[in-house]
Amino acid sequence: MSKIITVAAAIISNEDQQLLLVRKKNTQFFMQVGGKLEPNEPSEDTILREIKEEIGAEAVIDQYIGRFETKAANEADHQLISYLYRVQLKQEPHIHAEIAEMKWIDLDDDATPLAPLTREIVIPWCRQHFNAD
Repeated sequence: MSKIITVAAAIISNEDQQLLLVRKKNTQFFMQVGGKLEPNEPSEDTILREIKEEIGAEAVIDQYIGRFETKAANEADHQLISYLYRVQLKQEPHIHAEIAEMKWIDLDDDATPLAPLTREIVIPWCRQHFNAD
């Protein structure tokens, strides 16, 4: 039986339809900005708090995309439950907290090591919805 990590994760895009991803210190995979829910914390509060902590920006939630289950990127034998939101930043993002690296990627980027949630859920969703915007 695998352990479960529950997080809120953000889809943050720019006008060039690129995705903002971060890599936490001592890890190799790039992933959505986001993090673990505190006890009794609504996922909407978690995502706004994590965006502020990780990239130092205020944000507004545009859309709740859904609840998804994937493998965790950095914890072997862990299942990840993600509450995924599309958000808009109110200011430029900057590296904060435990973030080692931050970058904008194109949806067809095949060089960046991506977390399972990003690769399996986020990029296919973006491909389907960005062109519809």
